[in-house]
Amino acid sequence: MMEYSNSEICRVIDEYIHSERDRCLLKRRLIDGICYEPLAEEFCLSVRQVKSIVYKGQNMIFRRMENVKR
Repeated sequence: MMEYSNSEICRVIDEYIHSERDRCLLKRRLIDGICYEPLAEEFCLSVRQVKSIVYKGQNMIFRRMENVKR
């Protein structure tokens, strides 16, 4: 993740994540570095739900970014 700038991560999130809530959540986690518990409170979700959204979204966006680099 360190090899990507925040603007690159933000662009890919905006392009490939369709849910507004998930886009906001991923940006707060990946760009702002907010921990899971505060995100769960902020988005009225369980910590488990937040981790699931982040894990799935993160895998998808970084896979897309790797494909673009090749």
